[in-house]
Amino acid sequence: MHLTKIAAAILLPLIAPALIWGQAAPSGDQAKQTPEQQQSGSTGAPAAPDADALRELEAIELTPLPITPPAEMKDDHSGYKQTERMFWVVPNFAAVSANTELPPLTARGKFVLATHDSVDYSGFTWTAILAGQAMATRSDPELGTGIKGYGRYYWRTFADGVSGTFFTEAIIPSITHEDPRYFTLGHGGFFRRLGYALSRTVVTKTDSGGLSFNWSEVGGNALEAGLSNAYYPAQERGLRQTARDWGQQMESAVLNNIAKEFWPDIRHGIRNLILRHD
Repeated sequence: MHLTKIAAAILLPLIAPALIWGQAAPSGDQAKQTPEQQQSGSTGAPAAPDADALRELEAIELTPLPITPPAEMKDDHSGYKQTERMFWVVPNFAAVSANTELPPLTARGKFVLATHDSVDYSGFTWTAILAGQAMATRSDPELGTGIKGYGRYYWRTFADGVSGTFFTEAIIPSITHEDPRYFTLGHGGFFRRLGYALSRTVVTKTDSGGLSFNWSEVGGNALEAGLSNAYYPAQERGLRQTARDWGQQMESAVLNNIAKEFWPDIRHGIRNLILRHD
């Protein structure tokens, strides 16, 4: 297709004068006719174009057709998209791909997002992984070990996740009119994107499109840490423990933002690696 366009762009300027001359020049019989005969068309031949028509034809500038590169040669980031799950397990429903404009979430939309983030199968799988990690590191030794101990870790980890998700993605954002989604930067150097991901822990987008302090993340995690006093052993309660839990939640939020920012790049690299080995 592109070779055809190039050939046409080269040949058209060369053959156009011949085409115009062939149309403009009268034949021998036509040259012998009077202007009245040519105008009346008594011979059945078409009338020759007048001088104005010839000038218009000669004034036409034939320009080459633009050559569009094939899709695979375009320098875009169409393959760098967010997916609903990171590493096919970690819930990632609140991440928005770079250069994507979306309407603001309604209060109902925020609760739907939090529900989807909490009860999706990947959420249960991720909770199982976190509970196993907590038991392996004996973060709360009072909960015990074995199957019963793992069960205690699991439901408390699940309660932490659900309450934290609803506080940070639905309840607080609905009150403060903040957008709980993570809007991927997706361009610039590594440190610029890293700094952006870190800043989203304390800065967020509002429903009106502006920026504000991230009360949803900071305040929501504080409420989740305070609520955990209701179902953890007595040894794991109190102001100091609540502050420590809040710090851990904020650390998790930071790591989660970094993972969201660079997940499209990681996913793209994994896909290329698989295709290369195939």
